[in-house]
Amino acid sequence: MDIAALITWVVTALGGFYMLGTWIRRGGIRQQATGTSRLPAPVVFGHFALAAIGLVVWIVYLVADRTALAWTSFGLLLPVALLGFVMLARWIPVHRAGPAAAATARPTDETVPAERHFPVAVVLAHGLLAVATLVLVLLTALGIGGS
Repeated sequence: MDIAALITWVVTALGGFYMLGTWIRRGGIRQQATGTSRLPAPVVFGHFALAAIGLVVWIVYLVADRTALAWTSFGLLLPVALLGFVMLARWIPVHRAGPAAAATARPTDETVPAERHFPVAVVLAHGLLAVATLVLVLLTALGIGGS
């Protein structure tokens, strides 16, 4: 189960990297000044940083097999999940506001929120895999399923 958690975590991270790259490339950081992007940079980068730190701790857990490290990873995932839900709640209205605008917008168009360019499939897969990761890490920390 611990390796399954690692795999889901890495795949989740790949989707997150894609969305972070899209958000930056489409001007998400610049849009903070104008309020165009509904995703606050501290939330975006906090989500990323805590998830990355948690993944590193999880890898150390896999090597050291110390239960405290599994619980630390789980503890780090809780605020990651909270920040993820905050971003999802702020992304949904942007997505519903008009996906056609994203298709016709130029990459430098500052009037279109950067997060409107996130593919729905990537957002859904990222969220579902994140939930699976959280559950697998919890089960592993509890000692269910062996290590």
